[in-house]
Amino acid sequence: MDDDPATEILEATHRALCRHGYADLTIKDIAAEADRSTASVHYYFDDKGTLFVEFLEYLYDRYTTQLATIDGDTARDRLIALLETILADDDTGTGLEFRTAMLEVMAQAPYDDAIRARLAAFDDVLFDRIRAIIEDGIDRGEFDASVEPSVATEFLVTAVSGAYTRQVAMNRSAERLRETLTGYVETRLLAD
Repeated sequence: MDDDPATEILEATHRALCRHGYADLTIKDIAAEADRSTASVHYYFDDKGTLFVEFLEYLYDRYTTQLATIDGDTARDRLIALLETILADDDTGTGLEFRTAMLEVMAQAPYDDAIRARLAAFDDVLFDRIRAIIEDGIDRGEFDASVEPSVATEFLVTAVSGAYTRQVAMNRSAERLRETLTGYVETRLLAD
């Protein structure tokens, strides 16, 4: 999306999603958040479904950019930094609101192929990034050579997904899981 009004609408969608959740979100809510008419929103997006698919693509671009900037001197440092970044608690409250709304979106995925495909892309890029870090750590001798990168990655991605669900559904902080996952990296992945 190179069109500034369309990008503004996507940014307004983020704010409106945090405020209203997915189920109650309307084009009118998004238009109000963007300080635009509903006709203006419909000029760029036919309906809520189309807008939301574009919104998920917009988020995906931001997410992949964020993952690409995570760095560290060692594979361990990069992996810990990645886990800390994706599990960071947002002190403003919008992070929890957004995660709550995204949990609603995830509940729609079994019934909406477009949403499922976009969410799968998020999962795939996280999986690929973690696996690449683990493989690099094994190649450099930082991580134990007996570690199966895909299995360790599956565990970490599943734990992150579960952390989001627990945070939203049971008001659990991600801090404890960050500590648990750091312990996993230290005890299960690092070479002796």
